Amino acid sequence: MISSSQLVLGSGLVFGSVFWVELVRDLYHVLAHVWEPVGRLHGWHHRVFRRDLTPVNAEIYRKAHWYNDVPEALVMLSFGLLLWGLLAALAVPTAWLGLAGCLYTLSFLGAAIARGLGLPYVDELTDLTHRPGDFTELPGDWFVNRPYHWRHHFDNQEAYYCGTFTLVDKLMGTALSLKGKRIAVTGASGTLGHALLTELHQAGAKAIALTSSQETISLTIKNQEIPLQTVPWQIGAEADLLETLKKVDILVLNHGINVHGDRTPAAIHKSYAINTFSQQRLIELFLSTVETNQDRVRKEIWVNTSEAEVSSAVSPLYELSKRALGDLVTLQRLDSPIVIRKLILGPFKSALNPVGVMSAHWVAKGIVGGARRDFRNIIVTINPFTYLLFPIKEFFVASYFKLFSHGA
Repeated sequence: MISSSQLVLGSGLVFGSVFWVELVRDLYHVLAHVWEPVGRLHGWHHRVFRRDLTPVNAEIYRKAHWYNDVPEALVMLSFGLLLWGLLAALAVPTAWLGLAGCLYTLSFLGAAIARGLGLPYVDELTDLTHRPGDFTELPGDWFVNRPYHWRHHFDNQEAYYCGTFTLVDKLMGTALSLKGKRIAVTGASGTLGHALLTELHQAGAKAIALTSSQETISLTIKNQEIPLQTVPWQIGAEADLLETLKKVDILVLNHGINVHGDRTPAAIHKSYAINTFSQQRLIELFLSTVETNQDRVRKEIWVNTSEAEVSSAVSPLYELSKRALGDLVTLQRLDSPIVIRKLILGPFKSALNPVGVMSAHWVAKGIVGGARRDFRNIIVTINPFTYLLFPIKEFFVASYFKLFSHGA
C-alpha cells in the first residue's frame, strides 16, 4: 500500500517536473530576446501573425514551428531529462515520476512537428494562444491565455514572456508593460498623484495629468523640469473628458477628499460626490470607450479605494464613501471587459492626511511595481492585517455579488 508520504512525494515530483520544464521554456524565451543566436530562431515566431492573430501565410507559419517551437521543446526535454537524472543519482524514491515533465514536453514537441508538417486541424487543437477571433476573457492572471499572449506580440515584445504559468513574468515585473502606454491620473496636483505621474513617466509611460487646477503639471526629474499634458476637469463634468479618455490606455482614479470628523449634511454630500459618484461616472465613461480587441487588452482602470475598505481611517465619512466605491468596483469587475485594479493604500503623508506614516513616493513605487507584476489588488501599507483581511473580504463580497446579481 502506498503511504501518504509516498503519495505526497510522488505528486510533488509530477507537478514539480512539469513546472520545471515550463520554467525552462519561459527562461529560454527570455534568452531569445537578449541573445542573438537564439533570437534568430525565435524571430520566426514574431513574423507569423497579423494583429488579429491570423497567419501571414502558411509557409511562414510552418517554418516558425520548425525554427522556434521544435528547438524550444527540445531544450525543455533536455532539461527535463537532466532533472530526472539528478533525482535518480540522488536515489530519490519513485524518481521515475520525475519523467512526467518529459512526457508533458513530448506533447508540445509532437504538436510542433505536426504543425510544421502542416497537418490539417492540428493548429486549431494545439496552438490555442494564437487562435484568431474576438477576445471573450480578460488577460490571464496566473495562467497565459490568448489576450495575455497577444500583448507579447503587439504590445511589447520585451514583456509577457510566459507560455503557460505567468509566475516568471510576475517575478520579473514583465506581466504588464507600461512602456508607451497613455496613462491618465486624476488628482494629479495632489501628493500621491504627482508621485504616481513621476513613477509612471520613469516606467516609460506617457503620463497625462487630470486635475481641477488650471496650471500645467510638471515633473522634476534629475533637475530637469518636464511639463505633462494637463487636462483640467471638474466634479460633475466628467462627460467632458470623453474625447481624452478615448485616447487613454490606463485611467488611474486617484482623486478624493477627507472631511475627517465632519458629519454635517454638506460633508456627507461632498464625500460621496467626490469619493464615490464621480469615480463611478468616470469608470462608466471609460468603459464606454472599449470597442476593439486591442482596447480589451490594453485598456485598464486603477481605482484608489483605500485601506478604509477593511479598516478604520479615523474618518467615518471617508470610510463609508470609500467602502461604497470599493463595493461598486467589486460588482463591476464581474462583467468588466477590461482589467480593473484596486489600489488598497495605507496612510501616507499628504495634504489630506498630514499625519500619514508612509511617503507618497514609496506608495507610488509600490503601486507601479504591483501593476507590473499584474496584481489585480495592489496593497501598499505597513498594516500586516490588511494583507490578510482584504483578500478574504474581497472573495466573499465578490462571491455574494455573483450569486445574487446578474449583468446585462
